[in-house]
Amino acid sequence: MSKKQVTISQKPQRAAGADVDAWVRERSGEPSKRLTIDIPASLHARFKSRCALQGINMKRAILNLLNEKFPE
Repeated sequence: MSKKQVTISQKPQRAAGADVDAWVRERSGEPSKRLTIDIPASLHARFKSRCALQGINMKRAILNLLNEKFPE
């Protein structure tokens, strides 16, 4: 039986001096904040399946709901 060799590369590193906050702003156009909530598993399952059926991203659906509830 031959021995299999697996090469594991190093974890990618951020560029020296890279600013994480600047990277987030570049992606979204404005600073972002992370929101973490706990919801019942049954609600999560319904939400996830309906988003999939509608072909929309869960994040985008939540942002749409929040923007509808709290317009500028």
